[in-house]
Amino acid sequence: MPSPWRFALIPAVVLVALVAGETLVAQMESGDRVILPIDSSGTLEIGGIKVDVTGKDAASARFAGWRIAQREGFKALWAKTNKRPLSEAPTLSDSVLDGLVASIVVQSEQIGPNRYIAELGILFDRSRAGALLGVGGPQQRSAPMLLIPLTTTAGSVTSVELKNAWQRAWAQYRTSQSAIDYVRVSGMGVDPLLVNASQARRPGRSWWRNIVDLYGTSNVLIAEVSLKRLYPGGPARAAFTGRFGPDGDRLGGFELTARDSADIPRMMSEGVERMDELFTRALAAGVFVHDTSLDIPLPPPPEEEEFVAVIAKPVDRALALSLFVSASDGTTLTNALGQIRSINGVQSVSENASGALIVNFRGDPAALRRALSAGGWSVSMSTDVLRISRGAVAPVAPAATPAPAPAPAPAPAPAPKQ
Repeated sequence: MPSPWRFALIPAVVLVALVAGETLVAQMESGDRVILPIDSSGTLEIGGIKVDVTGKDAASARFAGWRIAQREGFKALWAKTNKRPLSEAPTLSDSVLDGLVASIVVQSEQIGPNRYIAELGILFDRSRAGALLGVGGPQQRSAPMLLIPLTTTAGSVTSVELKNAWQRAWAQYRTSQSAIDYVRVSGMGVDPLLVNASQARRPGRSWWRNIVDLYGTSNVLIAEVSLKRLYPGGPARAAFTGRFGPDGDRLGGFELTARDSADIPRMMSEGVERMDELFTRALAAGVFVHDTSLDIPLPPPPEEEEFVAVIAKPVDRALALSLFVSASDGTTLTNALGQIRSINGVQSVSENASGALIVNFRGDPAALRRALSAGGWSVSMSTDVLRISRGAVAPVAPAATPAPAPAPAPAPAPAPKQ
């Protein structure tokens, strides 16, 4: 009798298998690593605008804080763009600024009953505010560069295999004002397999050629950060390093600190801005030279074909022809065989079981036909079958002396006259 425990274990095993299967599927899902980069091609951004405003209520204080952030943001962006002092920046009315501002990014904020403290970022519409800010014309930028963000923490190095603060900071960075044309990966699809920490350490060019060709870039930029925490949730220190090319040539580095884990996103955002400045200085210094070893090699030219004219030689072989002879007696047949063997080109003549003659002739069959016709034979030919016939055939041997012609008969006597 089967044990009752046997049936009790079956649902448990099935449940464990289902849970394990769901865990494996979850590990393969791209949602654990995908952070889509923000498209900032149509905006101009300035961040770090701090406001501290009071009002009759929380909504009024917040509205007033955003108004102040728009004014100060435009002046700060104008001074940064034109490299002029903040005091020379033009002052625009709130109604004009409302038409120029695309959105306001809340970096951090504290809202009280009648007070608003925040750090904000202002996004201006490029088409409307570009002329006022002096950036209306096309901006000269570098060749497309594949950006690989590397994070080292707790002894492990990752890129976009798992979501991290460094990847998020680069995805949220507004690149429209940068002189570097960044190509940022999101972690979707094959990104973790191609653009990972191990690949960033490989100097070989074969695989790098395929990667830069796949992402449509000219070269690669590696942005590294080594994050160390004093204790979980406590202060943190990060060392940033910028590298260029598959060989990882070091461009420079810097260090930043964070008060606690909640301050790490702010530190990463600042690290992205300073890293962009580092890459921009390298571009201005002429460091970003095109690496010809990353170009896809052209296919070899096709080999020149040699055309050799071959003159076909006539095939010199014996043809086996079937020959049917219509003879009235054996002597005629014997004489015919002798005459056939004497024709030039006939190698052998034999008789098969059906009584037909097999003639091995070397040359054109039409030549054999002409020779037989010249010998007095009536010849009919179809493919490889010849038929010859005649009443009598003179022997091949020298002909006998012909008999004398008979005497003419006497002429009849004339009839008597009446």
